[in-house]
Amino acid sequence: TSYMLQTDSLFNWLTIFQNCKIGLDIKKDNNETKINKINELLKLYNLEEFKNKKPSSLSGGMKQRVALIRTLATNPDILLLDEPFSALDYQTRLAISNDVYKMIKKENKTVIMVTHDISEAISLANKVVVLSKRPCTIKSIYDIKLENKSTPINNRKDKNFSYYYDAIWKDIDFHV
Repeated sequence: TSYMLQTDSLFNWLTIFQNCKIGLDIKKDNNETKINKINELLKLYNLEEFKNKKPSSLSGGMKQRVALIRTLATNPDILLLDEPFSALDYQTRLAISNDVYKMIKKENKTVIMVTHDISEAISLANKVVVLSKRPCTIKSIYDIKLENKSTPINNRKDKNFSYYYDAIWKDIDFHV
């Protein structure tokens, strides 16, 4: 299991490549196959040219992709994502959610993600679990069945999207 925080939590004194392999360094598991995998992911997600640069040279979205590559580098079975896009502006949030969705699908990983954004949950997930207020219990579970499930941006256009949004919104029982 690997965990990705709300913020990218990259180490500013390390290069992008060093940040990506820090989990492997800690586990003393820097074999050639895993190093090659990091390089492959950096190339695939358009970060290869930044590999020897510091995090300060990246945009917020690029930093989140690096954080996800770092999380994937240890090859976990399950990824825990805690509000992974909350620090990003709306447009970047949508673009990065598409990137992350594609990365996770390509790597065939199981993800448990915490989010307060109903649209984000529906557009990314196969299943949405609504929790009650403290003490936290499972209030409802929704199996998200969109007709043409593809990327998070396209999933928001699905004809069933608003049904799930309305049902979950009512279930949250939020009062302003």
